[in-house]
Order: sequence, then C-alpha cells, then structure tokens
Amino acid sequence: MPPLRLLVSVELALALVLAASSAQARPRGRDLGIPFEGTPGPLNAVTDVKGVEVGHATIVSGEGKLEAGKGPVRTGVTVVLPRGKGSSDPVFAGWYALNGNGEMTGTEWIEESGFLEGAVLITNTHSVGAAHQAAIEWYQERFPAEAADGDFSLPVVAETWDGFLNDIFGFHVRKEHVFQAFERASARVEEGNVGGGTGMISYGFKAGIGTSSRKLPEAAGGYTVGVLVQSNHGRRSRLTVAGAPVGREIPDLLPKPGPYADGQGSIIVVVATDAPLLPSQLDRVARRAALGVGRVGGAGENSSGDIFLAFSTANPGAGRAEGLASLSMLPNDRIDPILQSTVDATEEAIVNALIAAETLTGAGGNTVHALPHDRLREILKRYNRLRP
Repeated sequence: MPPLRLLVSVELALALVLAASSAQARPRGRDLGIPFEGTPGPLNAVTDVKGVEVGHATIVSGEGKLEAGKGPVRTGVTVVLPRGKGSSDPVFAGWYALNGNGEMTGTEWIEESGFLEGAVLITNTHSVGAAHQAAIEWYQERFPAEAADGDFSLPVVAETWDGFLNDIFGFHVRKEHVFQAFERASARVEEGNVGGGTGMISYGFKAGIGTSSRKLPEAAGGYTVGVLVQSNHGRRSRLTVAGAPVGREIPDLLPKPGPYADGQGSIIVVVATDAPLLPSQLDRVARRAALGVGRVGGAGENSSGDIFLAFSTANPGAGRAEGLASLSMLPNDRIDPILQSTVDATEEAIVNALIAAETLTGAGGNTVHALPHDRLREILKRYNRLRP
C-alpha cells in the first residue's frame, strides 16, 4: 500500500488538475459561436506571445453592509510580465489615452525613453500607490543589481474603479497580494472575476479580465498579437457583440440596488506582440485598441479612463547600458496586419471578459449580473450573427 504522504500528494495533484480543467472548461466567446475576425493563437491569450506571463491575486471577503476598512472586499491585482518572472530586460513600448479620466503611472518615461522597464500592474483606483511601491520592492528583491541603479523606480500601474462592489476606501490591496500576483504569473490566463478585474463592471454586466490573441499568416510575418483588458466601462444601450445590439435587447438585469451610474468606469488595454516594432510604431498599435473598444460600444465617455499600452518582445538587449544595440524593425508598409489584429483581439478580449464573469454581490448588497449566455446566443441567432 502506498505511503499516506504519497496518497495525499496524489489526491492534491488530482484536485489541482480537476480545478484547472474546470476553469479551462468555462466557455469563451468562440465557444458560444461568436464569429470573431482573425485566427487566434493556441491559447487565444496575450501569453501566446512567447515569454509573456500573467498573474492574479484575487481578494474576496465579507458580505452585507459596507464598513470602510472592513469590507465587503471584491478586488485584487493583475500583473503582465513582458518577458516573464525571470527577466528584467526592457521592451520597446508605446501608449495612448483615448480618454484620460484614469491613471497609468510611468507613461511619461515610456514616452521619453521608448522602453517599458518591468511589468504592467492593473488594480483598483485607490490601490495604485500600494501596487506601485510593492512592484519596486519585488523587483528590488528579484533583481538587486538593476534595482540599485534605479531601473525599476518608475513602474507602470494602471487602474479602474470598483467602488460599486468593493470597499474601495478600505485599501485592501497590499504588498503581499502584489507579490502573490507576480509569483503566480504563468502562461495560463484566468478571465472574469479575477485579479484587478474582480469587482469590475462593463455595460451594466459583470466583467473584469479578458484576453485574446491573433496569429498572423506566414505571408504577413507569422507574428503574434496578444491583448489583455481590464474591462470596466460602457453604457448598456451601446453594448454590441459581433454587430448585434445586445445591450438594447437586454434592458433588464441592471446593477442593483445602486445607485449605479451607467457609462462610468474605465478600461485598460495591454497589447503585446513579437513583431519587431519601434516605440513610435507601438504608439500606433496602442491607438488601434480604441477601435476594438468602439466595436463593442465603448465611446470614451467623460468619466471613463480608457488607457492603452503596447509593447514588443522583439529586439532583446536593446535596453542595455553599454555598447551598440543591433535592432530589427518591421517596415511601416507591413504593419497593417498588426494594427488589424490589435483591433480584432481587443474586441474579443472585452467580450471574453463579459462571458467569463459571474454574477457577483458585494459591498452594501450591491449585485451585478453576468451576461446571460443563452440570451446572448438567441440575440446573435436572431441577427444572423451566430457561427454555424
């Protein structure tokens, strides 16, 4: 008979496998028959770009009446590492704000230097400071030599507001949660009510984290474009899926009891590619994310912070301090497939966030409903937008 310790280990491993399989079995947009444009990578995720890793720390506790500092808590933090946990090599980057009612730290240095030096962190509005400090500490511990030179003093931290469901004035995201997100980073990307997206809402439905990717044909270079969104934006009446007016067709299931301000909120989009693009080209890529947001119905409302960042994992070593860097660059005349893929993958990532999210009750008993899959399919079928 096997030792008890071995049996326990086997049972634990089996439980982890089953849990992972269950999570992976949750439907995504394509599983429901939505006819998105383009060909996705193997995971249909930002991590299809080789080297990219994503990690979440999800914080859920308490229920009932809101008490600042105690809960209920429905929040978290998400990290995107361009070259994974084991590398501090900077990547070329660019960014764009469709509407600036939000925060993404470190963008001035990206604009000035053309480099993203470290991870992108996404959390709630009031946790930017905690995430910023914790990111510096994590890199200081992980890469002490580079940290001593000040390489990670300007981390990129972005936010969206989760105060309808979360005790946002309780400042519940702490150093240990940021460290957890870093250490849990991998190629597997959970979607919906996870990480920074735990308490987020889009178009009056529960949303959060979503991801998608596109694999270009060899004739276009064979490059990969991946997108991750923290989706927390949009008016119900404008929600459009594959061209069908889903929001107008589902006027019920609104957040309650409220008050809930339709159209408020923000969206953060992170675009990754292995195409050899320079910072000015990546600025162009970041701007195209706005078109993907618009396809789903986002309009860059006054109260919405719509901020986008794009980076390229090509040209490793370009950020070294000494010597000359030899660079490769995709000609501008060949960039259109990258731009189109950014639009397509952004659209799908937002829809995936809506489909993956589950109904959630949070602070003060406020409830936000999930987008009902059956009604979504019925609407798409009625508008002849459902894939056979």
